[in-house]
Amino acid sequence: MSIAVIKLVGVKAEDVDSVARQIKSIVQAANIKCKGPIPIPTKIISHTTRKAPAHQGSHTYERWEMRFHKRLLKIDGSEQALRQIMRIPVPNAVQIEIGLS
Repeated sequence: MSIAVIKLVGVKAEDVDSVARQIKSIVQAANIKCKGPIPIPTKIISHTTRKAPAHQGSHTYERWEMRFHKRLLKIDGSEQALRQIMRIPVPNAVQIEIGLS
């Protein structure tokens, strides 16, 4: 029996968690072993820019930040459960990667 590894990545933590809950409920209804959702450390991208053009005005800066929230689920491979997981409505802000091992 193979193991399916599902990785969820998104900008909004609420969206990622809701998709993970939907996957977890499908797996529990099918009586399949599941580990997760395991939170993976959040990747933070930050960028600092100057508000005024060069050598003009005061020295003020804007700080921009984007966070990527990640979750990992490991499921004992069941073809029927994976088909149901593929049909879950996923928000545009969430990316899903499914790998079989």
